[in-house]
Amino acid sequence: MTDTHPDTDQLLRRVAEGDQNAAQDLLARHRPRLRRMVTVHLDTRISARVDPSDVVQEALAEAFQRLPSYASEPAVSFYPWLRQIAWQRLVKLHRHHLKAARRSVHREQDRDWSLSDESIGQLAERFVSERTDPGRKAIRQEMRQRVRTALDQLLPADRELLVMRYLEHLTIREIAETLDLTQASIKMRQARALERLQKALASDP
Repeated sequence: MTDTHPDTDQLLRRVAEGDQNAAQDLLARHRPRLRRMVTVHLDTRISARVDPSDVVQEALAEAFQRLPSYASEPAVSFYPWLRQIAWQRLVKLHRHHLKAARRSVHREQDRDWSLSDESIGQLAERFVSERTDPGRKAIRQEMRQRVRTALDQLLPADRELLVMRYLEHLTIREIAETLDLTQASIKMRQARALERLQKALASDP
């Protein structure tokens, strides 16, 4: 990387030296990725009331305030740190907006609140996109529904890992840091989650 296109580590060093322009550049660089994360996890029951852009903006504003302290002594990679700030805001939003709704939610909906129906649909599309002929719409629609049903049968932790890997596009290292696990364990959990998904698809009549 050159100074014209500094990488994250270079920007963090400049932030630690008090360069606020570097802080703004760093956060702006990760805004699209953070918005994708918020959009993926925003529950459909509150999506009409909450704009993902507002959540991202609030998270970035908080990150800007905390960035000098982080840059001076980073404990984890930058994006997992930034993502955690946005995640905490999502948790508070869901607790606030779904507090009353929790009493009416059916018990069989035993999935993590953070994984929206749209996200499950996107995962289904992701897993069948290369398996069927794009021209055979009926078959593709049936496959999407089968994958969706299979995903519903997975444990929330398995679905969440697949979301992080295939929808958020986090690296193995970033997932490991986010979940405070080793990269080897993340690779193993991913393999097992995909194996369980495959078995669920195989058992679908």
